[in-house]
Amino acid sequence: MAKKVTRLRGMYDVTPEEVWIWQRLEQTITGLLQQYGYQEIRFPVLEKTALFHSAIGEVTDVVEKEMFTFETRKGESISMRPEGTASTVRTVLQNGMIFNDPQKLWYLGPMFRYEKPQKGRNRQFSQIGVEVFGYPGPDVDAELLLMTQRMWQALGLKNVRLELNTLGTQACREAYRNVLIAFFEQHMDALDEEAKSRLYSNPLRILDSKNPAIKAIIPDAPQIKDYLSDEAKAHFQGLCDALDACGVAYEINRNLVRGLDYYSHNVFEWITEDLGAQGTICAGGRYDKLVEMQGGKPTPATGFAMGVDRLVELIKDLNLWQAETAADVYLIRDKAVPAQYGLQLAEKLRTAMPTLRLVSNMGEASFKSQFKKADKSGARFAIILGEAEHLAAEVSVKSMVDREFQQQTMSQGDLCDFFAEQFER
Repeated sequence: MAKKVTRLRGMYDVTPEEVWIWQRLEQTITGLLQQYGYQEIRFPVLEKTALFHSAIGEVTDVVEKEMFTFETRKGESISMRPEGTASTVRTVLQNGMIFNDPQKLWYLGPMFRYEKPQKGRNRQFSQIGVEVFGYPGPDVDAELLLMTQRMWQALGLKNVRLELNTLGTQACREAYRNVLIAFFEQHMDALDEEAKSRLYSNPLRILDSKNPAIKAIIPDAPQIKDYLSDEAKAHFQGLCDALDACGVAYEINRNLVRGLDYYSHNVFEWITEDLGAQGTICAGGRYDKLVEMQGGKPTPATGFAMGVDRLVELIKDLNLWQAETAADVYLIRDKAVPAQYGLQLAEKLRTAMPTLRLVSNMGEASFKSQFKKADKSGARFAIILGEAEHLAAEVSVKSMVDREFQQQTMSQGDLCDFFAEQFER
């Protein structure tokens, strides 16, 4: 007997019992993105490894530890995309999309990182991302946050908070980086091996360490607000003023940093306490130098990404949505009636009522068996095509949910009017 093949660790299957949550979530969010005038973009799962080295930074955790990277038969190093921003920048540059025209773009799809699987965090994970090019002011940053707040409302999420910070310009960040390194050099005994490895490559990441010994010294560390230029202060204040005017609540977290090297100016995270340690459900910020780093002209840019997997887990854990049924109507056919007549009736109904979810029983089965399937489908009504009804060009209609509903016999031509009236209620 052949050995059963199972899925890879950190990957997942989505079965029909759960896929409706994914579909509803994705449709809700992408519908709002379209409402705001954002357009979809699609790019490959595989990219040249060099793209992520240059965009994300060679000394980040993503590039050093977490990428699925391998060589082609011709010896070229390629990687499965670990995030979407670098691929979006490559796409807009390669296709000449941002020379003279600002862009508001979104994408949806799987990303891949080789890390320890945990709840809401798999090696394959689905991400919805938004990337905006050509708008230098904080107003577009504010629009992103207004839009994401509207998404949480549409999804029914309530216990979500917004944290903001600014990393200033590249010059501000570099000045801050130097004083931060000097500070941590004076506290080497408190640093773990991971922090020491980051000290000279990405010291800002030490600020969000979960190590208690490091967290104890963070309050004494220099703060970036003391190294911001007037330009950076004005940009961040513009964002705060816009959020205040629109009634968006937020907290300023001076230790909030983003793990990738390309961020500057405003950064943010939307956080929930309902997912435990992995509470960030959406994060992003401004990356005004990345297009130039990838060989393009200087182009202001900002964006965010949200983990669909975590949002699905949150909706399931909080039991926010009622499960959708597989059908509105289930067609039951007597074995004495040839199958072609059941198919013919079902197609007429689907043509006349395109939004009606109609499941037609396949194969030969008893009425009892077919009614069990109709009940399992969650259908509100069953259409019964018996031998006598077929000969008279009629059907019987039975409610599967209302015991007081009297089973009715009607002509096949009257079915559409009947269902139109029932499903309007």
